[in-house]
Amino acid sequence: MSTGQGSAGNVIAALCSFFIPGLGQLLQGRLLLAIVQFVLAAILWWVLLGWIVHLWSIIDAAMFKPRN
Repeated sequence: MSTGQGSAGNVIAALCSFFIPGLGQLLQGRLLLAIVQFVLAAILWWVLLGWIVHLWSIIDAAMFKPRN
């Protein structure tokens, strides 16, 4: 979907991760990382630290560069 850092695909993925952690990674085809981020955020929100994983998810989706 995305062609490199700053691409429209990465912007869409970052926006998706803003609403649901890991959703942007899922759109980028990174299933394992999407699951990890979603589960970690869900667990850590119970102790009010989920924002850390949530922010990581957004930044990671925005800065993703696919391997060629």
